[in-house]
Amino acid sequence: MASPTVGDTAPDFALAATNGTFRLAEHRGKTVALVFYPGDDTKVCTKQLCTYRDEWAEFADLDATIVGISGKNLASKESFTAKYGLTIPLLADPDRSVAALYGAKAPIIGTKRTTFVIDGEGVIRFRHDATLGLTFLSTADLKAAIVAANSTSAD
Repeated sequence: MASPTVGDTAPDFALAATNGTFRLAEHRGKTVALVFYPGDDTKVCTKQLCTYRDEWAEFADLDATIVGISGKNLASKESFTAKYGLTIPLLADPDRSVAALYGAKAPIIGTKRTTFVIDGEGVIRFRHDATLGLTFLSTADLKAAIVAANSTSAD
């Protein structure tokens, strides 16, 4: 399967999450941001998710669901969330099958830092692949992508 791009229907999936099972199909009608990241409790991933936590007010008024996805197991996600007081649910993709569905599976690191924003109709409206694993999408850029997807859904 080719990696999905903007305009494609987002592949459906279900994964164990820190707040129960997450099923993409159950979020139709609402914008969803999938934030794929390489690993729990690693330097850049911690900085990324703590930045989103610290700037959470930027997302509060958006009608959107934001989740983080990486290959570690659920126990790792729960520990990572508790240690840093993270505000977004983290999804466990230990076999990296969802990362593969979205073209975010990578050799060595397992999961590439890739962000998708999916509109309420289930269409991918934004995709960002970090060129280096040391950078991540800023809160402002993620918010702008969500706002744009929300306006597309309202059309």
